[in-house]
Amino acid sequence: MFQDALFVPDRNFRTKAAALPAAALVHAVVLTLLVTIPLLRVGDLPEIDLTDVIVVPAPPVPPLPPPKARGGNPGSRIGKKPVAAAAVGSWRVAPVAIPDGIVEEGLGADGAEGGIEGGVDYGAGGGLPANLEGGILYRLVGEPVEPVVRAAGDVKPPKLVRRIEPDYPEIARQARVEGVVILEATTDVFGRVIGVRVLRSLPLLDAAAVDAVRQWVYEPLIVNGRPRPVTFTVTVRFILK
Repeated sequence: MFQDALFVPDRNFRTKAAALPAAALVHAVVLTLLVTIPLLRVGDLPEIDLTDVIVVPAPPVPPLPPPKARGGNPGSRIGKKPVAAAAVGSWRVAPVAIPDGIVEEGLGADGAEGGIEGGVDYGAGGGLPANLEGGILYRLVGEPVEPVVRAAGDVKPPKLVRRIEPDYPEIARQARVEGVVILEATTDVFGRVIGVRVLRSLPLLDAAAVDAVRQWVYEPLIVNGRPRPVTFTVTVRFILK
């Protein structure tokens, strides 16, 4: 009984175990060949019969539309005589005849009306024209022709007409900064301030002083019966309350 319970492997067990995968591999190769070989054959493809094919020609390209006529010829309106354009084939060309009534423009030897007397002389250097320096240059940009007068000696500063108090900067107020800012102001012939320069600076108060003085208005300075631009000193005092 004990001897019947023992498992004794067969001598051909390993051969049978190896034969199963080999057989599966052979079958797979055979099936692959059976499928791919018919697909590789191209000699038996059906021929195409071209006798029933109808060839239709392409439609012709439509011609370009003619150019639109303009609202009118400016030259013909001036001379009141229409000028017809000459037709060459299907194209139109511009008229070559000058219409009547057009006056030729020319500056001539005297230049244009309202220009600079004597023309513009650039000199040998080619920089700023020599005859534009000084009064003529001021006249071109609308500034006064007279040179600026400095308020000193017998020339007193003009009288202040409108004064705008400067805004005390908050950062200067918190830092308890106070003092005097001295500026140099320049007015035009109408008494308007056109330039401000700091002479004595307080860094936290300079901008407020300059902004205020630029809004001030003075009486025009009269010298020899004519208004003149003037440069003078302005003092702006900042005091904490």
